[in-house]
Amino acid sequence: MPNAFNFSASPFDCLDPGEQALVRASVDIAYFPEGAVVLDVGDRPAHLFVIIKGHVTQLEGEEVLATYGPDDCFDGRGLVAGRVSSRFVVAEELVAYQLAHDTVNALIARNTAFGALLFSDLGHKLGTLAQRAGRHELQSLTLARVDQAYLRPAHVVDAGTDVVSVTRLFHAERTTSVLVSGLADKDGGELGIFTSTTLQRAILDGRPLDRLAVGEFASHPVVTVRAGDQLGDAMVLLLRARVHRLVVLDEAGQVRGILEALDLFSFLANHSHLITVQIEQARDLAALEQAAAQVTRLVAALHRSGMRMGLMARLVQQLNARLFERAWQMLAPAELVANSCLFVMGSEGRGEQLLKTDQDNGLLLRDGYMPPADLGVICERFSAVLERFGYPECPGGIMLSNPQWRGAAAEFGRRVREWLLLPREGDLMRLAIFMDAHAVAGDAALLEAVRQQLLALAADNDGHLARFAADIDAFGSAAGWWNRLLGLGDEARAVNLKKAGIFPIVHGVRSLALQHRIAETGTAERIAALQAQGVLDAGLGGELLEGLHFLMGLRLGAGLAELELGRTVTGNVDPARLSSLERDLLKDALSVVKRFKVLLHQRLRLDLVP
Repeated sequence: MPNAFNFSASPFDCLDPGEQALVRASVDIAYFPEGAVVLDVGDRPAHLFVIIKGHVTQLEGEEVLATYGPDDCFDGRGLVAGRVSSRFVVAEELVAYQLAHDTVNALIARNTAFGALLFSDLGHKLGTLAQRAGRHELQSLTLARVDQAYLRPAHVVDAGTDVVSVTRLFHAERTTSVLVSGLADKDGGELGIFTSTTLQRAILDGRPLDRLAVGEFASHPVVTVRAGDQLGDAMVLLLRARVHRLVVLDEAGQVRGILEALDLFSFLANHSHLITVQIEQARDLAALEQAAAQVTRLVAALHRSGMRMGLMARLVQQLNARLFERAWQMLAPAELVANSCLFVMGSEGRGEQLLKTDQDNGLLLRDGYMPPADLGVICERFSAVLERFGYPECPGGIMLSNPQWRGAAAEFGRRVREWLLLPREGDLMRLAIFMDAHAVAGDAALLEAVRQQLLALAADNDGHLARFAADIDAFGSAAGWWNRLLGLGDEARAVNLKKAGIFPIVHGVRSLALQHRIAETGTAERIAALQAQGVLDAGLGGELLEGLHFLMGLRLGAGLAELELGRTVTGNVDPARLSSLERDLLKDALSVVKRFKVLLHQRLRLDLVP
């Protein structure tokens, strides 16, 4: 057949030319009217179907398991198993390629990736996808401009300055180098550089350091690079000149800063080191704001490089935590910091936030401690600073500028217990958000004490647990998401991944963690603890985590695309922009969510919740 077969669609995009020729020689076209049953439970399938036009619904009884559209294939698993376990019904007039069983078996034998993508579970498919990611051309960070990397401030001293004074400057400014001016009598310009390494030579000279001028020891001339040059060129220059620092000049030839080799290589590796350095060396909120602006660029670079989602999320959580801690230390008196616990919640607390979203934070005060009279003003300033950093205020007021989200530990603990035992409107969701709380500054023991009181109370209240967990169904059934996924009916085409899959996984795991007194806040850590206790089997736990990370990755990619277009970040995904493999994985991930919700309904008796 036909040369029109789409070999760019998964799993056929991994076939070599010989395997593609085998497909062309074996494939036929089939037609089925609307309502026709293509495959039924118990059938022994003779073909793999690849849809050209139309849609097919996979049913188990009357329940929709999945819907397939153009470029999707079915039923690979039934073909390999030798028996169909679901009913496949034409939802919209169907034209499809049909590939003979023998041909499919031959392809599986010749190409392991084809077999894995055709019928493996979600984890194996994602593993295959990760292995193939290297085929895609990635944007090279070496093409970035020099001024996109972290430039350390350039401190300039006169050549006559004594070495002791320069050493004091090293200590005061947390630097390891200064530029030395007034060397015009030497060849190559008037600037030299004196570093902590050069300091060793001065000490070994033997003369009193307060009588030695840095000009005697400064390396001269300095090696310079333009701010607009490419980082790749800067790296070559560092290696060629055998130096550890480059002096960065603007277009007018004025000094912009110092590019150190460590910062350059860290930028090319993952950017995280340079942001950490900026945060640690920040002397004011303006400097912290510059560091905060780099976080989204870091996320975009790591996403392009294919870093694992869990690792990326933990890295971003650590950077954000240090950023928030430094901002709080700049705004709050030291006594307040020591007698309180600043904590973050929601996806930030779980370590699953990648792009900047609403602030979710609070403040616990040590019982008996009398806070400053202007505590409210301090907290409002903190919320305003975070908004300046790119973290918008929470529409629901879940932040420490709201008095409800700060207070003495005992008082706050009573409030949290009331959310569980005597919930009013919105209280159970407030409880869910608090369960993810993660300390970022001050005394973390204050938060842990409140958490343990809550866990002890919740484990003995099945009815309260069921009401708490019932929100897994807050955003509708699976059938609606299948229709949205393929644009069927009157449903909007975009899929809200948070509602469709991320929230049910996160909240379901959180509910089981509450039931079994698990104190961990991250979904991955909660799943591991639930597996260790035998609450979740290894297979389902692994698929939940793989599914969560896959959905987070799709949502991140969509959010970054929205940022590039200057749009508000929604994280909604248009299935038309996904590859056939990504659509297939999305279906698998939503199927895992569906199975998990069934388990939760059984374990927590959610069907009895009014």
